[in-house]
Amino acid sequence: MLYPSVDKLKKQIDSKYSLVSLASKRARQMQEEGGEHLSSYISYKPVGKALEEVAAGKLRKVQQDASTVYEDEI
Repeated sequence: MLYPSVDKLKKQIDSKYSLVSLASKRARQMQEEGGEHLSSYISYKPVGKALEEVAAGKLRKVQQDASTVYEDEI
């Protein structure tokens, strides 16, 4: 069984795409820089740890500013 459950994660992040994107970016950050947000984790892999942070409410999606222009949009 997956921990944390998808139902619990969907309460925190409304979109599965946003959840995957957020967890993958955080997992990469943990691999490269460290800096864990929780005192203990059940998972030992970075992606599982990132999902646990989302379930605990320590990791949230940031709203994008509509005026931001990215390189690929120019």
